[in-house]
Amino acid sequence: QVQLVESGGGLVQAGGSLRLSCAASGRTFSRDAMAWFRQAPGKEREFVVLINWRGSTLYADSVKGRFTISRDNAKNTVYLQMNKLKPEDTAVYYCAATRGVVTSGRDNYDYWGQGTQVTVSS
Repeated sequence: QVQLVESGGGLVQAGGSLRLSCAASGRTFSRDAMAWFRQAPGKEREFVVLINWRGSTLYADSVKGRFTISRDNAKNTVYLQMNKLKPEDTAVYYCAATRGVVTSGRDNYDYWGQGTQVTVSS
């Protein structure tokens, strides 16, 4: 059974940092593109960042220069280092995976985690 499990969310003050992890299981994900999306209350789920199997990345403009995605294929895990956090970063953060077309569109992702809450206080 394929599973993605996020961890590392929490409450942090504006300007602070958090590191999210997404542990994949059920099969190897080394050839998958992995992505992070987020959903704030009352808003649609939005793209944050992706990393393809070669390590190429794509960031949403809103997080460029503050967030960094990385992956450890040996551990089947992807990470999201979030620095200089802002109150508008508050959301549930979801990890997603695909072996299909690699885009920022959420419909292209086949597997999703349950999400982890990130709350940034002002």
